[in-house]
Amino acid sequence: MNAEHNKKKKFAIIGVSSVILVAMVVAVTVGVTTKNKVGGGHKNSDGGHVTTSTKAIKAICQPTDYKETCERSLESAAGNSTEPKDLIKAGFNVTMDKLRAIIKNSTTLQELAKDESTNQALENCKELLEYAIDDLTTSFQKLGPFDISKIDDYAEDLKVWLSAAITYQQTCLDGFQNTKGDAGDKMKRFLNTTQQLTSNGLAMVTEITSVLGSLNLKANRRRLLAGGGGGGNAKNAPKVIPTWINNKRSLDVSTVTPQSIKPDAVVAKDGSGQYETIGEAVKMIPKNNADKTFVIYVKEGVYSEYVMIDKYMTNVMLIGDGATKTKVTGSKNFAAGVQTFQTATVVVVGDYFIAKDIGIENSAGAEGHQAVALRVQSDLSIFYRCQMDGYQDTLYTQTHRQFYRDCTISGTIDFIFGDAAVVFQNCKMIVRKPMDNQACMVTAQGRIDRRQPSGIILQNCTISGDPEYIPVKDKNKSYLGRPWKNLARTVVMQSQIDGIIAPEGWMEWTGSNNHQSCWFGEYRNRGPGSHMSKRVKWSGIKNLSADQAVAFTSGKFVEGDKWIKPSGVPYVAGMVSV
Repeated sequence: MNAEHNKKKKFAIIGVSSVILVAMVVAVTVGVTTKNKVGGGHKNSDGGHVTTSTKAIKAICQPTDYKETCERSLESAAGNSTEPKDLIKAGFNVTMDKLRAIIKNSTTLQELAKDESTNQALENCKELLEYAIDDLTTSFQKLGPFDISKIDDYAEDLKVWLSAAITYQQTCLDGFQNTKGDAGDKMKRFLNTTQQLTSNGLAMVTEITSVLGSLNLKANRRRLLAGGGGGGNAKNAPKVIPTWINNKRSLDVSTVTPQSIKPDAVVAKDGSGQYETIGEAVKMIPKNNADKTFVIYVKEGVYSEYVMIDKYMTNVMLIGDGATKTKVTGSKNFAAGVQTFQTATVVVVGDYFIAKDIGIENSAGAEGHQAVALRVQSDLSIFYRCQMDGYQDTLYTQTHRQFYRDCTISGTIDFIFGDAAVVFQNCKMIVRKPMDNQACMVTAQGRIDRRQPSGIILQNCTISGDPEYIPVKDKNKSYLGRPWKNLARTVVMQSQIDGIIAPEGWMEWTGSNNHQSCWFGEYRNRGPGSHMSKRVKWSGIKNLSADQAVAFTSGKFVEGDKWIKPSGVPYVAGMVSV
């Protein structure tokens, strides 16, 4: 392999299609730029600088899925630069600028909106695209001075954050279903380029480790959360380190009680606490909290309110007196004119959130259609001994890494849905009685890019029916799930599946061909609903081998040893003993 070929290959490594290959970016740049200078350029007196720049851009964009978009964006923004680092910065800035321009354009579109649903969709897009910008910015800030030995760890974080940025853009577009006017079509055109750029960035991050290995630049695998991760513009809610890993507060989630740890805020309906509503206590959470876990104790009672843990509220723990004793309830729903994204009773966006012994409910009922009880975007978030009750769309595991242990989730249609990398361990999924002519699906997963590290994993869970559902189970059939998006991925392993689940196991998404490209796995399940002989015959239905199943255990799929284990929550990294 000649030197010139080696140079091009290294250019491809750094290649940031745009959005944020910023992972390898800042660092590999240093070594590569030096070698390129030693090897000499292809400059000449008649515009050779431009020729060299064009070649550099093509090399950088080579590994991407949308090469033309990559090259066009850099050619318009990079000037005559041939420095990989400058080209990468240019690509990053193009993407950020495009997203901000879209947010600005959404305001213009809103003035032309013809119905309330379209207005809501546009308003949601502003929020969602800000989240996308946050994750792109955080990906850049994560690096700081680039350390090549940490590339594997950087890549894992970056894949999760870039995946979330992809999901937020898609969620924005989903909001325009069944709206009037052409705002949805215009938004789709606006987002086309940024979606491509984000996908390209994810592709590069996904492949970086193997490419580095082939160049004998193997990275030492270090702790995912080692080193700094903060700093930067507070507007973008920089990542901080989970305090339970940093030992900034003695916190063993499995044993901690309101009596054993002094809460920072106490909520009680009867007036015996500092606050009578959770919302009042939430206002006391320090922004971008990194000093210690901020604990809010919510005493027994039913709290009719809507709670938002926003992106600045990091390292928060919400603890109650029991999942059936302390309950937060709301009733926003799609049938009443509220878009699904905004129906949640509790929304958790701030990273490193923990909930224990608390119930969350959407009481709209089956007639409310989409009605979320809990929506979670919080990265590295944990829910222990909690209960989420609703009907359609009960639990929205929207993005990032999430872990649920010993929880109960009830509902009817798609009652666990989203595009997070999420593991449910030792949880109960309870199917409730739906409306007439409705079927029930436990899961609906939303992956749209084959490189996204997302999926819904059920391990050692119990899938059963509410007593009111049992008499109608043959009329209103239940399924393990259905593919919300074209590359949906769900795994049910080592779980008890009762006879309420139809022998076919999985159901198509009405009006789509998603069942032709989804990936649904089962492994060593038990119970009358676990037999796979009559499962639907899609190519993506997999009876997993032991080696395949291991990849979806908590230790592997979400690297739980690095953040779940230190929290003290009961947790099995690999296969459970059943």
